Amino acid sequence: MLSKKYREIDKANMFEIIYRFPEQIREAMEIGERVKIKGNYSKVRKIVFAGMGGSAISGDILSLFLWKVASQSLTVTRNYYLPNWVGEDTLVFCFSYSGNTEETLSTLEDATRRGAVVAGISSDGTLMERLEEVGADFIKIPGGFPPRASLGYLTIPLFYFLNCANLISDFFSTDLEQTAASLEQYCKLFARDFDGNIAFKIASEIYDSIPVIYGEADGTAVVALRWRTQLEENGKILAFHHSIPELNHNEIVGWENNPELLKRLIVIWLRDREIHPQTAKRVTFTKEIIGDMAKNQIEVQSKGKSFFERIFYLIYLGDWVSYWVALLHGVDPSPVDKINKLKRELARD
Repeated sequence: MLSKKYREIDKANMFEIIYRFPEQIREAMEIGERVKIKGNYSKVRKIVFAGMGGSAISGDILSLFLWKVASQSLTVTRNYYLPNWVGEDTLVFCFSYSGNTEETLSTLEDATRRGAVVAGISSDGTLMERLEEVGADFIKIPGGFPPRASLGYLTIPLFYFLNCANLISDFFSTDLEQTAASLEQYCKLFARDFDGNIAFKIASEIYDSIPVIYGEADGTAVVALRWRTQLEENGKILAFHHSIPELNHNEIVGWENNPELLKRLIVIWLRDREIHPQTAKRVTFTKEIIGDMAKNQIEVQSKGKSFFERIFYLIYLGDWVSYWVALLHGVDPSPVDKINKLKRELARD
């Protein structure tokens, strides 16, 4: 478990927050079971998930699981305004853990002007107040966590909400329960700082390099984005991500010049067994083309019975990798000083 040395670094106890993520999933399921809606969603043909940062990733994850079962088109937006096609047949669902994200509040105003159906989720703040003012549905979740450490709260209740609104017919309740039980077992391993822990082993290999995380479209690509942002916010290191097959049409050519810089890169391949046969071939050939131009290539395979369980295994593993990267650098994973500095500068205008 966590040594005294690491406890002195992790002053805000991110360890405990990540360790209790399986419990957060169960609490989020309970929140979802209490969801009651008052809005009319019968005319919704398009769904926009609007948010930023650790809140917006929930929209990406929802879209990943829903694209095969939802009859509506799904879009995730990270901006101050909405696409021109948003109108009365669109549900704009706003994610803001704090409830005060300025881009998300601007998006809500834009959606309201266009006559779109609006709803949202937050722990408190202006978002909840404005949704209440217009009589819209919202989900209140527990506060006191960093947005990036609230993924369960921000994601899981939405499956129940969309089911209650008759926008989806399957909200993965059985898969959710199995996922929580599975992650409870993995957290006991991921929380230990020794090489038998795959999270600590990966962190030990990548913490002094630049990770490039590659995922598979319609699968682990969303997880690759999550790994990147967690390594940046928790680990305080720069990381990049891309998805295959798209990267075969551009990024693969970039593995050529500046060989001395390429040697600082470590490629992390996030793999799942549900993959198009041609995409699987592309992964094999791309790894061969990159070869030893990179410092190393690491393949991480998902684990679990259901697709839901396997994706959340990779998400949870990545959270722990980012945590150990921070501690190996001797930095507290919780503070995001540069983000806060930027917010203060924007507030002065």
